[in-house]
Amino acid sequence: MDKVRFRIQSVLKGRASKYILLNAPNERLKDIIQILPGMKSPTVLPLAEDGWSSVHTVIDKNQFWEIIDELKVKGAQGILVCPIEKMVI
Repeated sequence: MDKVRFRIQSVLKGRASKYILLNAPNERLKDIIQILPGMKSPTVLPLAEDGWSSVHTVIDKNQFWEIIDELKVKGAQGILVCPIEKMVI
């Protein structure tokens, strides 16, 4: 029964969340990361273009538009939003 409950919770948590990826100028990373909740911490990867990074994280779908608006103000670009099938925490 615990396995079934765990699997159902994983699906429900995934439905309540969105995975976002965005490009950010390095000089604005601290500001952008403060906006993002992340599961532990947002993932930050350097882009091929100097001075830019890619930021990946999970956000609550009910806070989506507020967070996206804040990210744009802080300089985030190329924001991609993906559904999450399951979240195993």
